[in-house]
Amino acid sequence: MVMTMATINLNYDKLGSGYLFPQIAERTQIFLDKNQDAKIMKLGIGNTTEKLVPSIIEALHDSVDNLAHNETYTGYGDEQGNSILRNLIAEQYAARGIHIEPSEIFVSDGAKPDSANIQSIFGQGIVAVQCPSYPVYVDTNVIDGRTGEFDEETQQYEGIVYMPCTAENDFFPEVPTGKVDIIYLCSPNNPTGAVATKEQLQTFVDYAIDNKAVIIFDAAYAQYISDPNLPKSIYEVPGAKECAVEICSFSKSAGFTGVRLGHTVVPMDLVVEDTERKQLNTTWNQRQTRFFNGASNISQDGGLAALSEQGLKESQSVIDYYMENARIIKEGVESLGFTAYGGVNAPYVWMNTKGMKSWDFFDKLLEETHVVGTPGVGFGPNGEGFIRLSAFGHREDIEEAVDSMIQNLKM
Repeated sequence: MVMTMATINLNYDKLGSGYLFPQIAERTQIFLDKNQDAKIMKLGIGNTTEKLVPSIIEALHDSVDNLAHNETYTGYGDEQGNSILRNLIAEQYAARGIHIEPSEIFVSDGAKPDSANIQSIFGQGIVAVQCPSYPVYVDTNVIDGRTGEFDEETQQYEGIVYMPCTAENDFFPEVPTGKVDIIYLCSPNNPTGAVATKEQLQTFVDYAIDNKAVIIFDAAYAQYISDPNLPKSIYEVPGAKECAVEICSFSKSAGFTGVRLGHTVVPMDLVVEDTERKQLNTTWNQRQTRFFNGASNISQDGGLAALSEQGLKESQSVIDYYMENARIIKEGVESLGFTAYGGVNAPYVWMNTKGMKSWDFFDKLLEETHVVGTPGVGFGPNGEGFIRLSAFGHREDIEEAVDSMIQNLKM
């Protein structure tokens, strides 16, 4: 009898030199071990800092209190999400002239897990990503076996199509020159802060329809767009419902980074060509009902409050607060002679490092100013020479960090 043993998914061994944000934490801790009196000012990880608004807090309290009484206790909900919440999300789309059926909306515990899990319903096709882009898009496809090995020289994975986002193309890429199957787009973009125009998105929608590709559109920061001429949803573009999945989040728009709530739209019109025409909506529903018991009832009650008239008004005031932080950061680094992008319709400032390597500039910024940013190269090879600064923070901390940079950064 041949003895066998359990094995692990060896695709994990392909992952590059550690996840970006733990690397930042490790380098910061090394600095603190050597400089124990230093005060670190974090402009790195995009974690919200301001308290939840009153209408949401009230709803969360009421939801918890309801669990204390048999008459109002709730157990499992629908795996697809609270029907009232799904209808309310559909109404939000309708207010922008977009018709989305509640049955096309799937409530989840956040955009990050949806961005990772959505690729599990596809076969082993060719993936294209913006570069730089949120690491989850690449890492989860590596784990799922869609790539070859990581090339240390190019800082790319074999088998992935990297679509360069540079200052020359306003940080939005051209469509792939060859055939790809899955395309990840993010607007407003994390990390560059760039927002795609309708015309730019139309080129990808046209490409996807012509090539039978599917766009995974990450709209987690859509509520930070203040320019009325810029789309908050890919479904503002004709034809998008035939080729695009949209992933949204309550994390940054309503401060739910710890509460955890998001939703994904999978239109009925979106089909893929395989042995037969297959609705992705049906496949995603199969995945969710078998792998997921639904988002927390408490979180969803908070989501209902967040999308109420009062909740939207209160949450907008917090978004405005963060965007004022972004203005302070951007003007501060520009006063030092750096070129900075983003920070207008997105809560991130994409700072050019004047020719320094991203990690070298990270160390310099930390050592001279005690400010922590996020090295651009951590988002892909086209992020080299940049650093991302986050507007999520208390105003006094943002102002202190910017002042430290102005006073202490030596160039």
